[in-house]
Amino acid sequence: MAALKHVGRLKTNQKKCCVVYRVLPGDPNTALVVLTQSLDASEHDALISLVDSSTAQQSDELGEAMARASLPDGRNMLAGFHKTGKLVKIATNQVEMTPNNTTTVQLDVLNSAIAEQKGVTVNDLAIKDSKGQTVPEGKDTPIDATEVYADSNDGVLSDADLAKSYRSQADRLSKEAAQLRRQAEELVPTKKTVKTKESA
Repeated sequence: MAALKHVGRLKTNQKKCCVVYRVLPGDPNTALVVLTQSLDASEHDALISLVDSSTAQQSDELGEAMARASLPDGRNMLAGFHKTGKLVKIATNQVEMTPNNTTTVQLDVLNSAIAEQKGVTVNDLAIKDSKGQTVPEGKDTPIDATEVYADSNDGVLSDADLAKSYRSQADRLSKEAAQLRRQAEELVPTKKTVKTKESA
């Protein structure tokens, strides 16, 4: 069996996971993962199918492939998992990569080896702002890997970075709310109630 990238398990309880980003910017000892058991059946199948694909296997980070993939209900996979809290921050020394049934390697050890091979620091392995940005089909808002990082990165980013992320989320949610309101009105228009004054 060929070695499979991006798959692993938690050291503490052996729960299976897929590693979305091996290193977070400014936090080289932390990764972003999806616990496969936290997904419903259709999401799980979609993620595993993506992991098995040549697109994911040729990507340094699974998050790059997820940013270009869709869930069965049409949502962008990376954005969908991000919005529903399926992306979990975890220390890299608590994740064991399992490329096949006979091999395990701790993620922090793997990151150090890759960094050494590339002649960079582990922190340099994190995706930079210029990468990981794509426009999902049917959406006008780009899914930016750095935004996913920002919301998953507790206290590492500056207040300005957090404020930018919050504004971006607020704009997107505002658009979604307006769209839902329009759809609701099309289904059942709001009935205006006329208040009458009660006689004393």
